[in-house]
Parts: sequence; C-alpha cells; structure tokens
Amino acid sequence: MASLSTPFVDGLEAQVLRYQRCGQCGQAQTLARYACQACASAALEWCDASGHATVRAATVVARAPSDEFRALAPYTLVLVQLDEGPRLMGHADAGMAIGTRVQARFFRHQERMLVRFAALE
Repeated sequence: MASLSTPFVDGLEAQVLRYQRCGQCGQAQTLARYACQACASAALEWCDASGHATVRAATVVARAPSDEFRALAPYTLVLVQLDEGPRLMGHADAGMAIGTRVQARFFRHQERMLVRFAALE
C-alpha cells in the first residue's frame, strides 16, 4: 500500500521536486497532507516544481542527529521557498546565504535520493 508521501518520494527518485496544490483555493504545500492547510478541501493534486527557489534560512550541522547522516557531517541545511510558493528543507552547498537563488540538484545517500540546492549560475 502506498503512503501519503509516495508521490513526493517517487519524484525525488525521478529527480523532480513535487508539491501539492489545492484544486479548490489554489494553495500550494510541500508536506503531504490529506487536506489543504488553507481551506481544508481534500481536492489536492501533485504538481512538479521547477526546482528554482530562494534560500530563507541556512544552518551548518556539525554533529549529525543519527548514524545515517554522520558520514555527511558537517553539512549545510537550508529552508527554501520554491518559486511555486511552498517552503521545503534540503541539503545545500557549503556557504549558502539567505536570499541566494538556488536550483534543486539530487544525490543518493544510503539508497535514498535526497535534494541538495546549489546556487544558480
């Protein structure tokens, strides 16, 4: 049985960021939900994002929270706002600053595809 987040995870495997858009009010959201956060409608559809975004927050993780990510430390995490509206957290190139325009890239880590944002050239 597929989970609620299967379309998002399948998108990562295809190297595409996906988000939900409400067919009732048009609100976009990145976390998989059964209903729209804005109007509570269940008329949600999955859409492909362009992958372009703006960094809204950044931090460096020096001590990984689990053994799974220890090999990556230190690593940069960012909160970005996709051009389509919703916000999403992901890895980023070192030295990423707030306000930087970025493009989603992808990398495989321990059999999982993850997103890493890189500055637009």
